[in-house]
Amino acid sequence: MESKATIMYVEDDEVLSYVTKDNLELNKFNVIHYADGKSALKGFSEHNFDLCIIDVMLPEMDGFSLAKEIRKKNTEVPLIFLTAKSLKEDRISGLKLGADDYMTKPFSIEELILKIEVFLKRKYITTREENNTEYYVGKFVLDYNNLILTYDGQEKNLTQKEADLLKLLIENKNNIVKRGNILERLWGENDYFMGRSMDVFISRIRKYLKADESLVLENIHGVGFRLNEVKSN
Repeated sequence: MESKATIMYVEDDEVLSYVTKDNLELNKFNVIHYADGKSALKGFSEHNFDLCIIDVMLPEMDGFSLAKEIRKKNTEVPLIFLTAKSLKEDRISGLKLGADDYMTKPFSIEELILKIEVFLKRKYITTREENNTEYYVGKFVLDYNNLILTYDGQEKNLTQKEADLLKLLIENKNNIVKRGNILERLWGENDYFMGRSMDVFISRIRKYLKADESLVLENIHGVGFRLNEVKSN
């Protein structure tokens, strides 16, 4: 039976990892399990993973450090953190590192599988984007397929989420894009933690665009965001 995708699963709890891996494999996922952060980082360089599930508390190298190293190598692969902690600060820290989602133990296998399916579907849809892959706003050019933002000959490499967000704002230039719509379309869920993650990405986009004074990424409090392009007279 053909597997749906190859998943990196990093968990040092022997019983939990066995149960989770077994259930994912029953759902036709190819799962490669690692019990510590260092072996997982080595394995990431040896395999082509479609998604990573990472426990935060790991021996050798913790999950946050592992995620940082993975993001240096690959800005696109979806990351899901697992943790026994429920502190808001921990969840927000994980999202700031570029994680796509966060699940607190004990978690539902059905919910985990649903999240995996959502992220994989979004990833595959991205690879089938329309022929128009260049977007223009102000003096910037967004090469969406290659995740490159260019200004005055200078190139900036973006993460997939940054490119998705900027593309959405450019497509709705001078119009408000509601927070809920952004969260549901790009994060798959409209809740507090996803909202904090989105705010981090908005700040990054605003920083990237500040070189062009004709562009203003406006926060419409409690409603959403609007990328304004002011035409010079």
